[in-house]
Amino acid sequence: MDSQSLDIILFGATSFVGKITTQTLLTEIGLGNNIKWGIAGRSAKKLQQLKTELGPGAEGIPIIVADSSDSASLTKMCQQARVVISTVGPYALYGESLVEACVNNGNDYCDLTGEAYWIKKMLDKYQLRAQKTGARIINCCGFDSIPSDLGVYFLQQISQQKFGTTCSHVRLRVKAMKGGVSGGTVASGIEMAKAVKQDPSLRRKMGNPYLLCQPQISTVKQPRILKPTFDKDFNAWSAPFIMETINSRIVLRSNNLQPDGPDDFTYGEAVLTGKGRKGYFRAWAVTLGLGGFALGAKNKFLRFLLQKFLLPKPGQGPSPKQQQNGFFDLRIIGKHQQQSITIKVTGDRDPGYGCTARMLTQAGLCMAFDISKSELPGGFWTPATAMNNQLIDRLVASAGMTFENLKS
Repeated sequence: MDSQSLDIILFGATSFVGKITTQTLLTEIGLGNNIKWGIAGRSAKKLQQLKTELGPGAEGIPIIVADSSDSASLTKMCQQARVVISTVGPYALYGESLVEACVNNGNDYCDLTGEAYWIKKMLDKYQLRAQKTGARIINCCGFDSIPSDLGVYFLQQISQQKFGTTCSHVRLRVKAMKGGVSGGTVASGIEMAKAVKQDPSLRRKMGNPYLLCQPQISTVKQPRILKPTFDKDFNAWSAPFIMETINSRIVLRSNNLQPDGPDDFTYGEAVLTGKGRKGYFRAWAVTLGLGGFALGAKNKFLRFLLQKFLLPKPGQGPSPKQQQNGFFDLRIIGKHQQQSITIKVTGDRDPGYGCTARMLTQAGLCMAFDISKSELPGGFWTPATAMNNQLIDRLVASAGMTFENLKS
């Protein structure tokens, strides 16, 4: 294969979300047109089997064999495409070698990680090198954290139009959501719990909302919902949102990178559970459920029981029907003095799989065709600071998402 003969390579195509993403690429892009893409993984047999499962239209998909433990194979893979999108997690275990290869070769890179401590490690090790080679590294290009990051970006654009400035205080609430969990997502969560147990200093780092901000110029206390809390803005009870710990770090980094980002910016996320007693008890159920999972993930014996009897195994996840029937509805409120703006962000499939596969696909296409090297230099970026309106337009046109201003 000629050097960089492909526009995009999907690494990890035979993983659970990788298979969905491959199907999305085939459906959205097809083969034989102006966009050239291929699939990669460590097993040629499994990659060929995936092509067979996809049907007659998939015969022409190029296959690249590459392994996270073989840096030479990753370098060879990177030399064959301009953009690499990766679904190989947990990224703390399998992700660094690919990031290093992309940085060294000047590739653009998008992934689905939700592991903030790993992003921090990569940022510290490879940022200067990426700036020299022109590699643009964009983490969190799925449900964590595109809806949050681009939703806040969308809100701040409206704030500029309405108030002449950005909002300093922004909150996201999950109004409704339906989706499943895969074994890969569970493995990432468990890996983070194990990492904290092995290195207690990580707990303090992961608890720092400004973990990904460089330099950390703000010391404003960030709001966190850690227990059932009544939300006056929605006149409903709220509970902790499991993805807040990664989404808030990405949103704060975007604010840190934006030239007009307010120094006193605050951001938090939570799940709305309803009104009255039912909403209150649902909030406690969510809170206790998250606490139980955290406790189980930290304890070796409880972790074994969870993985053995309750949680999906790697490669398992929601069925195609469940993915189609899933959705999410998020509300983001920004306040300026006594006025406010409310944004609605929605997706029409399972957030972590059906929607995430389409988000990752469009992020890869956006980096390949919409964002030139002169517009965005090398380095580590967030979805909002790298792709902003170009990605919003793609998500609305091709990924079943909406961004809507509810109050003008």
